[in-house]
Amino acid sequence: MAHTPSHVSVEWLRDHLDDPSLRVLDATVHLTFNGDRVEAESGRATYEQQHVPGAAFVDLLTELSDPDGEAPFAAVDSDTFAERLGEAGVGGEHHVVVYDSVNGIWATRLWWQLGLEGFDRVSVLDGGFAAWLAAGLDTASGVQTYPPATFTARRRPERIRSTAQVEAALGDPDVLLVNALGRDEFARGHIPGSVNVPFAELVDQDGRLRPVEELRALFASVGALDPKRRPVAYCGGGIAATSAALALAELGRDDVAVYDGSMNAWTAGADRPLER
Repeated sequence: MAHTPSHVSVEWLRDHLDDPSLRVLDATVHLTFNGDRVEAESGRATYEQQHVPGAAFVDLLTELSDPDGEAPFAAVDSDTFAERLGEAGVGGEHHVVVYDSVNGIWATRLWWQLGLEGFDRVSVLDGGFAAWLAAGLDTASGVQTYPPATFTARRRPERIRSTAQVEAALGDPDVLLVNALGRDEFARGHIPGSVNVPFAELVDQDGRLRPVEELRALFASVGALDPKRRPVAYCGGGIAATSAALALAELGRDDVAVYDGSMNAWTAGADRPLER
């Protein structure tokens, strides 16, 4: 099987839309910030207004998040994930291209969840839906679907971390916690021993992933390329962290874990330490 790139361009996607093995998925979620409160809303309505022709919508918020998880957006179990992706038309024979119409981190979240369940034939649309629109390409509206398929989940438990596992690893020299939040947020409080690589610095002003050389310099500066250390990415809710995991994958690190609960789960326990 040929290697599947972690990113594809809008030009590539335009030229392959008629490929029967392709599955294009819109993973948009909208966040609004009201003081200290963060409210999430499904992107289904904006998808129905305008999307890449042929794309189906996958609702990360209501279909792929576990309401009983240790924090909002917790990944659903493997059986549920397999059922939902099969309903969306994704099977082992398909190449999936994911995108969102926000800032790319919801697309990388779905990329990560697919990889977590053992599916590697997935690419992120570089620059997302904004790049598609900027290129002046056709769009569609309404609801589009693919025929149901059989998705087989084979979870890779090494790619996800719980709060208990992160607590147990504090001070472990073989583990490097990588906080993907902005530098101001990181300064206000982070898990002790963490380094900071903001997700917004991984992309250029157009939302496209920065060149490999720039990514390598950014991660090398905090020790995240040290082969003796295992990176564990986290953020506020386990979403932006997946963009760091994708960028590290571009650099050849396929051993990155994501702390799924991230700061939402960490700060739920008042006795857990914070470094400022």
